[in-house]
Amino acid sequence: MKLKWNIRTKIKVAAALLGVSFLIAFSERKQGGSVCKDIVIDLDNGHENHFMDEADVLKLVENSGQPIKGIGIDRIDLKEIEGKLRYDKHILDAQLFGDLKGNLIVNVELRRPIARIVQQDAPDAYIAEDGVVMPVSEKYTSRVLLISGAFVKKLLESEDLNKIEEGKQILEMIEFINDDKFWKAQVAQLDIGADGRITIYPQVTSQKVEFGKAENIELKFRKLMIFYKMILPQRGWTKYERVNLEYEGQVIAE
Repeated sequence: MKLKWNIRTKIKVAAALLGVSFLIAFSERKQGGSVCKDIVIDLDNGHENHFMDEADVLKLVENSGQPIKGIGIDRIDLKEIEGKLRYDKHILDAQLFGDLKGNLIVNVELRRPIARIVQQDAPDAYIAEDGVVMPVSEKYTSRVLLISGAFVKKLLESEDLNKIEEGKQILEMIEFINDDKFWKAQVAQLDIGADGRITIYPQVTSQKVEFGKAENIELKFRKLMIFYKMILPQRGWTKYERVNLEYEGQVIAE
């Protein structure tokens, strides 16, 4: 009796698995054979950087060089369209897939700017969180740290700060400033000379800060904090015009 029950149970389980497999296969066949009726843009913009909107993304998809609406989704080269979307520097990632209703879902994640490169003789640009240099947008201006100076030409040429060692160091410094509430409010601009030495222009105090190269970042900011907390309150916030942090164990103020 027990043996019959086990055989019967196994037959039921096998039938159930077969039914589930059939439903999955049917679903996949239905999705693969669906004709694209509409394009649905899902814009992931958690940081509220409005460099692009749904209409901009839709235009990129429609201008991808492939017919889309009225075409079977399984006949659309989704990977090619994803690649063309990612070619736009404002877009961090793009994923396309079809749903069972015949919609082509376009999921796009935008890059987050953390600094703005400003130039007198050329267009500005933004540095994104992942180090990629991306163009400004007429739609939106992000209030972020400003980067200026002769060295920005090299950053622009690299197109990605992670490609050059100095770029990695500058990216680390920007991240350090943005991650600290006080420094994010205090540091307005980094001016980077041709030799890579950085001058900080603060928001509140009048001194320009000669930081040197983007090395020993945490230690130098610790020295600057000591200067703000212990020296300026005693000597006056407008007494000094410059402060130098380059030399180990010293803060030079004039």
